[in-house]
Amino acid sequence: MARLVNSIFFTFLYISFIYTLSPYVNATTSQSDIQVLVAIKTSIDPFSITPDSFLSSWDFNLDPCEITGASFLGILCTVPDQVDTNATSRIIEIDLEGDGLEGFLTSSIGNLTELVSLNLGRNKFRGPVPESITNLRKLTTLQLNENFFSGSLVDDIGVLTKLETLDVSNNRLSGSIPSSITSLRSLTRLDLSNNELTGKIPQLNGLWQLSSFDISNNQIYGNLPQFPLKIKTLSLSHNLLSGHITPVHKLRHLSTLDLSDNRFSGGINKGIFMLPELSHVNVSVNRFTVFEVVEFSDKKSQLHTLDVHANRLHGHLPVNLVTYPNLTEINLGHNLFSGEIPSEYWSRLGFSWRNLNLEYNNLEGSVPRELNRTLEGVQGSFEHNCLICPKGLQLCHGQRTASECHGGDHN
Repeated sequence: MARLVNSIFFTFLYISFIYTLSPYVNATTSQSDIQVLVAIKTSIDPFSITPDSFLSSWDFNLDPCEITGASFLGILCTVPDQVDTNATSRIIEIDLEGDGLEGFLTSSIGNLTELVSLNLGRNKFRGPVPESITNLRKLTTLQLNENFFSGSLVDDIGVLTKLETLDVSNNRLSGSIPSSITSLRSLTRLDLSNNELTGKIPQLNGLWQLSSFDISNNQIYGNLPQFPLKIKTLSLSHNLLSGHITPVHKLRHLSTLDLSDNRFSGGINKGIFMLPELSHVNVSVNRFTVFEVVEFSDKKSQLHTLDVHANRLHGHLPVNLVTYPNLTEINLGHNLFSGEIPSEYWSRLGFSWRNLNLEYNNLEGSVPRELNRTLEGVQGSFEHNCLICPKGLQLCHGQRTASECHGGDHN
């Protein structure tokens, strides 16, 4: 009886296997590519595949590259050579972004050797990124952002020399940044933010085409390396980086700089303010003590937003800020600035300056009564200083008491 049951079971398995393969016999798509697509789908929790997801349109009774219409959405293929009758179509792009898929990324993904773009962003993939991904030597775009991938970045990722975009942000990746990443000389965008990465930033100046680098919200430590001169966006916030920021002074094309919430020290020097394309600067929550703002007479300055709050900056407020024609948002709060607010500030406030935060400093003197008429729509705060404020000026509410102001230690 047991032998009969076993015979029936294996006959059923064989018939199921033949039935599974039969649609592929006359397919124009590479058999190995189809098998990878099957593996991708079977690695996903079926309950997470909603009717409107691209993956629900993958019907393996049809040929992935032959079909038109609403089947095999998220797939692009090569067009086989019409002269060569034996030529097959290959998968060159997979885009399942935002499908809400739960599961693992199969290691057989490495068999899609013609793949140029893989976008699995905004899903719920978990587990490690397969080592086999380094077989995808034609890959130009790899987007695995906003998932639950864990483990370390693939050590040999540097072999993917055609990569232009690498985004693994918002995962649970740990370990250090692979040194081989410095071999990705075609890279223009590198986003490793919001993970659990540790160690130091490798020297990136060899990635001469890199325009955007984001490693914010990790546990990266050490000094700043040399960066590519073409970089436009540099986001290193919420790490453990330390030392001076002089390597930034060379980045003439930089437009956005975010170094907030680190352990940088020394000065925010004039080299930063002389970068001609810089529009947004956030160096808040660090240990800077010196703030040098050079006078800018060239109207080409693009500086729009400046945030230096929660440092250890002292001395008088910099008058030269008024020479930056495009500046609209300024946060100098939670520092050790003292003396009076420069009178030049008042003519800017309510006109070009729409947000001015000076709270929690040691400022003193009188605030002009006329501000009550010009501050409509202006945001910010002057609170917790030793200012004499006109009645009804909301920005000035909450000054220190007289005893606090004359007690010597204001902060």
